[in-house]
Amino acid sequence: MKIAARAAVIAAVIAALIAHPLPAGASEDAPGTTEHTIAMGDWDRAYLLHVPPGRPREPLPLIVALHGGLNDAEYVREQSGLDEVADRDGYAVAYPDGFLGTWNAGACCSFARWAGIDDVGFLDKLIGTLVEQGVADPRRVFMTGFSNGGGMAYRYACERSGRLAGIAVVSGALAIGCTPETPVSVLAFHGTLDPSVPYTGGGNMDADVHFPFIAVQIVMEFWRWVDKLPALSWPVPGGPDGCVGTGPGPLAVALCTKQGGGHEWPEYASGLMARFFAARPSLPKT
Repeated sequence: MKIAARAAVIAAVIAALIAHPLPAGASEDAPGTTEHTIAMGDWDRAYLLHVPPGRPREPLPLIVALHGGLNDAEYVREQSGLDEVADRDGYAVAYPDGFLGTWNAGACCSFARWAGIDDVGFLDKLIGTLVEQGVADPRRVFMTGFSNGGGMAYRYACERSGRLAGIAVVSGALAIGCTPETPVSVLAFHGTLDPSVPYTGGGNMDADVHFPFIAVQIVMEFWRWVDKLPALSWPVPGGPDGCVGTGPGPLAVALCTKQGGGHEWPEYASGLMARFFAARPSLPKT
């Protein structure tokens, strides 16, 4: 697609969003899953919010769950099963929508990258809104994502490390230069036969970005180095074979490798990430 044609498509979609904003939805205090929007300049961005029933009045730990490329909030909600995990373990979960089904994760992915969408700013505002409304505890904010959404979780951790108590990335790629200001706990899930984000690296990060994916184990070594942690050699508590981490402690980096696995969200992943998040300490008060 030529640059001028891309620009015309993007401009038309933004104009439609401005003319027909999505509904604001129900109160953030309501239990269950409700629809909401946040104004970003001249257009509204949508998200789903799941709040467990019978929750206490104090703010909850928050998981921000980012869908994969060309998917949406409802897709990752069904794909991940995080509503059930949230109800069991006492999390709120926000499922935001990307721009035309994509997130600007750096070198990926198409529409959001072409349009220069400020997804870091959007996630800032989403988290800030839920904190202001008393839904989310600012010291217990976590992020997860699948594929392109996983890359966006990496980007947010790179640029806003001090706002996250941990991230969990499923079949995602680090697609941006990364200089986090503070250490970040990271859990990753990846299949060795992933055709979209190759486990051993290679290929191209996007149709017009001829830069190879970084091997998953190198990405994990990077986070281990950032966090000044030992080698990934400890079995992850509660994880299946193939899950190894840096061991007990307030900071942790861990990788769950599925031999023969593809581009998928493992059925055990959401429960394991909830336990991983629960073991992380709260961020310092600001």
